[in-house]
Amino acid sequence: MSKVTLQVSGMHCASCAIIIDKSLRKIQGVKDSNVNYSTAKAMVEFDEKETKIDELIMAVKKSGYEASVFNPGMDVEKQNQLQKEELDRMKNTFLLSLVFAFPAFLIGMVLMPLGFEVPFADFLLFLLATPVQFIIGKQFYLGAWAALRNKTANMDTLIAVGTTAAYVLSVYNILFNPAAGQYFETSAIIITLVVLGKWLEGIAKTRTSEAIKKLMNLAPKTAIVIRNGKEETVSVESLVVGDFVVVKPGERIPVDGIVSDGYSSVDESMITGESIPVEKKTGDTVVGGTINKNGSFTFKATKIGENTTLAHIIRLIEDAQGKKAPIQRYADQISAFFVPVVIVIALITFGVWYFVLNAGLAFALLTSIAVLVIACPCALGLATPTAIMVGTGVGAKHGILIKGGDALETAHKLKYVIFDKTGTITKGAPEVTDIVSIDSKLSENEILKIAASLEKASEHPLADAIVAKAASQNLSLISPKNFKAVPGHGISADLNGKKFFLGNLKLMARNNIAAEHLKSTFGTLEEAGKTVMILSDAKKVLGLIAAADAIKSSSKEAVAQLQKLNIDVYMITGDNERTAKAIAAQAGISNVFAEVLPQDKANYVKKLQEKGKVAMVGDGINDAPALAQADIGIAMGSGTDVAMETGNIVLMQNQLTDVPKAIKLSRLTISKIKQNMFWALFYNVVAIPVAAGVFYLSMGILLSPIIAGGAMALSSVSVVTNSSLLKQVKL
Repeated sequence: MSKVTLQVSGMHCASCAIIIDKSLRKIQGVKDSNVNYSTAKAMVEFDEKETKIDELIMAVKKSGYEASVFNPGMDVEKQNQLQKEELDRMKNTFLLSLVFAFPAFLIGMVLMPLGFEVPFADFLLFLLATPVQFIIGKQFYLGAWAALRNKTANMDTLIAVGTTAAYVLSVYNILFNPAAGQYFETSAIIITLVVLGKWLEGIAKTRTSEAIKKLMNLAPKTAIVIRNGKEETVSVESLVVGDFVVVKPGERIPVDGIVSDGYSSVDESMITGESIPVEKKTGDTVVGGTINKNGSFTFKATKIGENTTLAHIIRLIEDAQGKKAPIQRYADQISAFFVPVVIVIALITFGVWYFVLNAGLAFALLTSIAVLVIACPCALGLATPTAIMVGTGVGAKHGILIKGGDALETAHKLKYVIFDKTGTITKGAPEVTDIVSIDSKLSENEILKIAASLEKASEHPLADAIVAKAASQNLSLISPKNFKAVPGHGISADLNGKKFFLGNLKLMARNNIAAEHLKSTFGTLEEAGKTVMILSDAKKVLGLIAAADAIKSSSKEAVAQLQKLNIDVYMITGDNERTAKAIAAQAGISNVFAEVLPQDKANYVKKLQEKGKVAMVGDGINDAPALAQADIGIAMGSGTDVAMETGNIVLMQNQLTDVPKAIKLSRLTISKIKQNMFWALFYNVVAIPVAAGVFYLSMGILLSPIIAGGAMALSSVSVVTNSSLLKQVKL
């Protein structure tokens, strides 16, 4: 199966997206289609053996719209230019419409009602309204015809039918019944207001996708590369894998790579959201788009073009913004049935006023037109996608990559969060936590020096922890001789001609060294989840060294924040129960799944899912089955491909406090969607009866088609603006 994203132009409302979606799904070989009105993109999954991209584009065109293959790697200036051109086109269309509609408004709604005589007023209004109706309004006729061919109706249908009715009646009246009056200004102003609303909506929608624009702006255009032993400046597009690239202070790193020479600190906040620069030395990875702060260095390019981390993130966000949340299905279903229902209501309105209440043709026609115009479901179609666009953008800004509206919606329903222990709650590598001197003649640093000297030759992770601790204390080590590792016990070696042992109680017993008196101290340390090593010479115990996989500084705070959100927190690990509970207690977690094999983690997730929605938080590699089983998989990752491909949410900073932030963002976004949908539906429920004149006889309240057109336009803009307020929230 192949996937392609098409850039679609010409959509006016959510119903347009439904029409295109239906057309694409009819094509043989198309497995899935997702057309997003807000982003103006169609994401299509298809079998390349059965259909081609050209056929997909042709299907969109046959539906009455334009399409082209969307290029996510397109130069940001070009994308901005295309967007600007589209907005300029919308603005110019509105201004052209206004040139004709405003004089019509002055003549028909200001001068004539005030008693001013305007020579040939009716024919003048006809001349002013006709270009608006058929030149500016052409887009609505094309959209209505496309909908009709697809056996459906959309916003264009409502506008086309409503304004045409007013226009045709006006032509009939000025030709055959001048005394009845005309409504040219009504149709002209309605079309102008709708076009204005679309322009304002376009401006607001461009602001919702700022996250992607900012990311795309991070990619530098040129790079300094070493070729034939000389430095030369080339375009980033000409770089190839294996090139050696020079980065100077203050410059952005052009592509991903590995430092080959030099030392510096790099601002990686665009990837991780973390403002503190990260030190880079030979062998360290660097990411394209990040900023070199101080020194100069050379790196070998490993990923270029669309394979870079930055391109991957941009693609991830674009995919996320294109994916529909389940709640969007309700809006789509309502929009699909809403337009035909509105047309029926408009016909009933006309029939009741004209045939039952004898209100006259003009009154009956104007009320039915008002119903058609006020009921356009644009606001409903924008309710979900605009909020998702802003929500995913806000998440990206904080280093939280949320893979789509479905993940965003599910996250707000979470009842349980399960954390993997190693590398998630803990740092993933042991650290020396305690040094206890038993021999009063030796200080803690002397105990550490002896132990680290013994461990110099060992490859055990605990050995690395002890040697690292000694290095942090600037201790000079002694080279061991006669080093011997005893599996399951410990090690022995000679230092300056003296024999030493470092290991567990079994090693002490094996070498007849008394250690029974240390059981109490030993036990206390082990109960805290620490691994204890005993240091002795050939005669007696000299000291104890304890090491543990320490919890991350953010773990306890993250757990506390989740509990405030009324979410139950669990920890899952393969460790024994005593160690697991000790680590969990440090993080503030009371629910523990211990001694769990990696392949069995998914079963524990499944069992907890019987009670409610579950999120699994892991490193994105070892925990893949559990992440896949969970309702929401949250992968800890520093921008690696594996981490970004695993789970529904990726935490670029590796900070557990981003887990509650992601859930809070989900709740805020869903709240915005519900607000948008409520007001969009409430607006229609209240406005349609008013437009139909339900309250006219009893209260004298009536909505003119012009006011209806303005209100419809403002409703769409208000929904987009409400979604944009998500940018102001603090996570």
